[in-house]
Parts: sequence; structure tokens; C-alpha cells
Amino acid sequence: MAAITVLGGGFGSALAILLHSMGHQVTLWSALPEEIEAIRRDGEQKVKLPGVKIPKEINLSADISVIEGSDMVLFVIPSAFVRETARRAAPYIKPGTIVCNAGKGIEEGTLKLMSTVFAEEIPQAAYVVLTGPCHAEEVAREIPTSVVAASKSAAAAYYVQEWLSTPRFRVYINEDVTGCELGGALKNVIALCAGINDGLGYGDNTKAALMTRGLHEIARLGVALGSKTETFAGLTGLGDLIVTCTSMHSRNRRAGILIGQGVAPDEAVRQVGTVEGYYCCRTAYGLAKKYGVEMPITEQLYAVLYENGDINMALGKLMGRPKRHEYEKLD
Repeated sequence: MAAITVLGGGFGSALAILLHSMGHQVTLWSALPEEIEAIRRDGEQKVKLPGVKIPKEINLSADISVIEGSDMVLFVIPSAFVRETARRAAPYIKPGTIVCNAGKGIEEGTLKLMSTVFAEEIPQAAYVVLTGPCHAEEVAREIPTSVVAASKSAAAAYYVQEWLSTPRFRVYINEDVTGCELGGALKNVIALCAGINDGLGYGDNTKAALMTRGLHEIARLGVALGSKTETFAGLTGLGDLIVTCTSMHSRNRRAGILIGQGVAPDEAVRQVGTVEGYYCCRTAYGLAKKYGVEMPITEQLYAVLYENGDINMALGKLMGRPKRHEYEKLD
């Protein structure tokens, strides 16, 4: 069994519970001392995971030095705080330690994927990304789930697969780190659109079109960045897209519903909480421009979120685009 430190609550707590069930020595860290104290007091996270008991054997701490000596450090941190947290953690991570990132996003400003951020901040670690269709609420309750562990190091991916796999949590291995990271991040953008669809009162036809064409443009950007096309037909692409666009567990979809109902985008984000798709839309838009990739759904969502664009006008522009073959390559 391994010594594993999980950084971040919410989904982090769900993964800590899963790891504890496998007999690992688990520590759960939060940057918020009050969150740790609330777990100690209540035995659960009443806001993020109500009713899910956190075993007393899981060590709780707000001191990041607790990661020292860990075999694996599992980051479950919103993308905006990953670099800062990685920088704080780096002095306590010995060479060869597995750093597994379960967060989904692209760094704002630099447009860097999380793998690049970790390579810059913790170069001594073996990096793995853990991604796929997995809501914290369901993982914590042992609902059958399948995810992907992707790494350039076959050994590191293998260890993550071995340490996290349970009869209810199946881990596949993949070597396409870029594709897995992009699929996990960009599906949040399409999920916002799916929520807007629901808020507007549109139907299944519209949502199916958004999801399908959304996946097409995600894959197109991924290939431009060196990913494999087939990655986006897997758990980190199609799988994650389905769960995030259709579930009320999805904060991205819930924020989109509010926007479709007329709530201002920034207010919708304030009401829902962390909405990665809101920020990822901006970084995806920047990457599309940088690499010359046409991403019409992302472009229209960007206009709605950041340029005060009209939703119905955005839909009209998407439906009125030039006619073409479904699989036509756009250079």
C-alpha cells in the first residue's frame, strides 16, 4: 500500500475516501483551515458532499508540508490555483514521486496545459493526469465509474492504475497526455452551451448537435496540438462530454441554465461557484486563434460570455454557417 496525499476538497475528498477503502495511508489537505476544521467537527463536507462520511483514519491538514514522504501527491485543485499550489508543494516532493492531476483546465494568460505547469513547477516528479466522466458525488457513493490515467511514463500510469482501481472505480491507461488534458478541459465549454440550451427551453435535438459538433471542434484543436484523434472518442472526450452536458451534478451545465434563463454570465458563475468552462472558454478561444483552428461553438460562447453577445443571435450565426460536408477538413 502507498502513502498518498490528496490536495483539495470536494472531488479530492471523494478520491481520498476511495483510496482509503483500498488500504492506502491517506492524507487530505485543504488550503482553507476552516474547511479542515469543519470536516473534523462534522465528519463530512456538508456543502460539497453532504451525507458522505469521511473516515476518521484519513489524516486531515491545512499544512502543505504533510506531503513530504508521500509516494503520490494527487492534485484536485481548480486550474486558477494549480501553479501556486504546485510551487508551494515542490520543496516537499522528492525526485520520482508521482504527481497525479485530477483537475481540468488550461492556465489563463499563458494558455499552458496543466502538464506544462507541473513540468515547470515540479520537474522532479513523474506526472500523470487522471480524467474522465467522474462526478465527486457518485465516486464518493461508489457508483461504478471509469476514468483514464495518462502519462508519458508507463510506470507512473501503471502505479496510478494499481493504486486507484477498485471494483467500482476502473482506471484505463493512455499515453496521450495532451489529448486527455484537452478533452477534460474543453468539454466544460460545451457543457456551458448545453446548459444554455436547457435554460432557453430548447430540446434534445439542439443539445445533441451541440455535443456532437462540440466534440468535433475539441478534437480538431487537439490534433493541431499533437493529440491523437481517437483519444476524443474515449472516456476523456466523448465520455466526459456526455456526463458534463447532461447531469445536474455539473456546475458548468447549471451555470449555463442560468445564463439561458437570462442571468448575466458573471452572476451565474457567482451563484454556482467554480465553473471551469467559464474561464476555459477564454483560454480555448485564445488557443484556437493561436493555432488557426476554427471553433465556431467556442467562438460564439466567447461572444456571449465576454462581449455581451446575444444568445439567440449566436445560435443564428451557428445555424447559418456555410453549408459543407460533415467531415470536411478546414485548414
